[in-house]
Amino acid sequence: MNRRKSEIERRTWSRLPIAIPVFVRSQDENGQEFLEFASALNISAGGALIAVRRSPPLSSTVSLEIPSAPLASVASSAVDSRNMKAEAIRISHAEDYHLVAFKFLTPFPTDDIDDAPTKRKVRFPGVKSFSYAEVVK
Repeated sequence: MNRRKSEIERRTWSRLPIAIPVFVRSQDENGQEFLEFASALNISAGGALIAVRRSPPLSSTVSLEIPSAPLASVASSAVDSRNMKAEAIRISHAEDYHLVAFKFLTPFPTDDIDDAPTKRKVRFPGVKSFSYAEVVK
């Protein structure tokens, strides 16, 4: 393992570079509560990088709500969002927005993810697989 890389990378979980909408409920520097519709730029089991217009104070605890579409098969369940508490651990200020790194106070459970195989080839009985060279001939 490269020693320099291990000194730089301190994350426990891999980040997924996906953009998802999120509501951020917090207080500004003056103690005024605000609710902002923001975008998570990447997310992991332990935290998220979120672009916000109003920056919460560093080390402040916020409530993050990730809206999700209700599923017809789970209609009896009234869960259509995921709420979690997070702490602002790093803030980068830009002209029109702020990039805030949040650490979840309770990480997502990753038991199923950790046990999953990293790469699996699926084979179907009776179906011949082709190489790219065979297809383009």
